[in-house]
Amino acid sequence: MADKFEGLPAQAGDMALSDANASHARFDVDDIGLLGRIQRFLHSFPTMVPLIVLVLSLIGFGLFAGSKFFSPYNMSLIVQQVSIIGVLAVAQSLIILTAGIDLSVAAIMVLSSVIAGQLAVKLGFNAPLSLLISFVCGTAIGFLNGFLVTRVKLPPFIATLGTWNVFYALNLYLSGAQSIRGSEIDTAAPILKFFGQNITLFGTQISYGSFLLVLVFVILWYALTRTAWGRHIYAVGDDKEAAELAGIRTDRVLISVYSVAGLICAIAGWSAIGRVGAVSPTSFFEGNLQSITAVVIGGISLFGGRGSILGPLIGALIVGVFQSGLRIAGVDVLWQLFAIGWLIIIAVAVDQWIRKVSA
Repeated sequence: MADKFEGLPAQAGDMALSDANASHARFDVDDIGLLGRIQRFLHSFPTMVPLIVLVLSLIGFGLFAGSKFFSPYNMSLIVQQVSIIGVLAVAQSLIILTAGIDLSVAAIMVLSSVIAGQLAVKLGFNAPLSLLISFVCGTAIGFLNGFLVTRVKLPPFIATLGTWNVFYALNLYLSGAQSIRGSEIDTAAPILKFFGQNITLFGTQISYGSFLLVLVFVILWYALTRTAWGRHIYAVGDDKEAAELAGIRTDRVLISVYSVAGLICAIAGWSAIGRVGAVSPTSFFEGNLQSITAVVIGGISLFGGRGSILGPLIGALIVGVFQSGLRIAGVDVLWQLFAIGWLIIIAVAVDQWIRKVSA
């Protein structure tokens, strides 16, 4: 191309080369076509996929299930139903952003709630102190998971699969496989059921647990997007070796992530007591898979390093909308699970598609 502009003045030659390069760049952009542009857009804004799905789901079920679906009561019920899984999804998101996975989040949540309940109700400890101890225990449990992953060098899947069994066994041991009834909590430590209380807004009842869900997401959104800690999490998930070369202490980041996830699970345990109205050692048994479902549908990549923390909130709401809409329409629970399963498959397929084309 340089030969083509020989004999021209230097300035004219530079301008001609610049125009040629610009034309070539425009050709590259135009050459990718509409599909390529969509893929690049979704790669830059991964939360748009679940957001579009949520909007289409609301419109579809509004037409399919009738006006009852959009009633303030049903909208409030959807948020309340996903409030616990949504908080668990925050903890799960932190782990998955580092290219790991935590199969023990629900077990940590239930064990923390059992610890708080046993201390405050059965042993007569001060209720706020009991909650504080349960938070410390949840953080310590998360630290143990992080230690196994970073120091013992166990794969996150294996480490948390093992600790899930350990924590579940401890849960049954400490509780004696017995629930603490709501009447006992009301007498000894009513603060344990705080997040189950409601206030009236827009003509319907909204639980404090719903506000906790939003608050946790906002705090983690700020931490991940406005702090060095958040940037380090994305760097570790994207390429751990490159992060180490950049001077990031990756093991310390991972341990902090697992510890914070444990704390979030303990907070979810407090909220779960209010949601259930009791301290149940068998509640939210499927919380691990449901939290992963919310994260995957929410657009966070299972390969780590990509996705917005707000995505799992949308993902949890999508699951709630599907379950509510299908239930109102009279669809059997079996087909609700069928629909959720396909949502997971499609979400992962879209993630793979975006990653492949953008590479």
